[in-house]
Amino acid sequence: MLLTELLPDNADPDSVFDAFSSWTLERGLTLYPAQEEAVMELVSGANVILATPTGSGKSMVAIGAHFYAMSLGKRTYYTAPIKALVSEKFFALCEVFGAENVGMMTGDAAVNSSAPIICATAEIVANLALREGPNSDIGQVVMDEFHFYSEPDRGWAWQVPLIELPHAQFLLMSATLGEVDFFSEDLTRRTGKPTTVVSGTERPVPLMFSYATTPVGETIEDLVTTNQSPVYIVHFTQAAALERAQALTSVNFCSKEEKEAIAEALGGFPSPPGSERHSLAWSGTASAFTMLACCPSTDGSSKFSRRTDFSRSSAVPTPSASASTSRSARYCSPVSPSTTASAHGI
Repeated sequence: MLLTELLPDNADPDSVFDAFSSWTLERGLTLYPAQEEAVMELVSGANVILATPTGSGKSMVAIGAHFYAMSLGKRTYYTAPIKALVSEKFFALCEVFGAENVGMMTGDAAVNSSAPIICATAEIVANLALREGPNSDIGQVVMDEFHFYSEPDRGWAWQVPLIELPHAQFLLMSATLGEVDFFSEDLTRRTGKPTTVVSGTERPVPLMFSYATTPVGETIEDLVTTNQSPVYIVHFTQAAALERAQALTSVNFCSKEEKEAIAEALGGFPSPPGSERHSLAWSGTASAFTMLACCPSTDGSSKFSRRTDFSRSSAVPTPSASASTSRSARYCSPVSPSTTASAHGI
């Protein structure tokens, strides 16, 4: 069910929060306390600074913020520092609100730019704020990775909207913020709205780390076969990611049937640039441009989730985690006990 189908007839805070909570429960999820507090503050009209650890579900709070803005008939912007993240959030929000309600604006392209929810790089919103100021059609701004505020070269793009959009509601999110009293006081003074800080140090999704001297292929195979997947591999260049993806085709991550299903799932999609030079074997691996998860369902069959990602990474299929479980781990905790896969970055 699309979240827009639950929009209440009025913007009463209780009605909006109840509708949002009902939607999460229908998806088999329950909000963490920090998520619940943040969404409640947002639907009351307050600004929120969400300084909780990675894995605590800040993306779900952002969805609640967009939902509240839509209930008011206001346009809401989600901003992030890189186009890959903006693109990812665009597709994720399309699934939640419907493609007709979500647009995207970056320095390269604009998609459905008149939609009520816009995913944009931070500079786009900053330039809109500079050009139109308080007269801009921006009712709410969700700033992801807000710690970029202090970045010497690009920090201005996070600073300008706070100064030039006093009429907007703000949700500032980051897992690496320090003292935020200045932002809380300044936001309240500029917008005339109360500002709530929701913070915490406990990470709902456990984070493990270790060092290994074994070859990368052996390390990945060990993680997958011991149910520690999905595995996300970071590279310095796209060429290195493509080379790694090609090398992983010889490793047995999936059964023959699962590899065939992966190949079928990828059918019809264009190959990544340069793949014709590498003769990539798509079944059983993923390129720097494709993240693919192999997901056994409860009836024993395999399902696959695919997303296009132009980051410098490659990913390997996982035979142990469903896409819905992975999203649950990122957004909120399952209502009923279930096994969630831990994600490892290499």
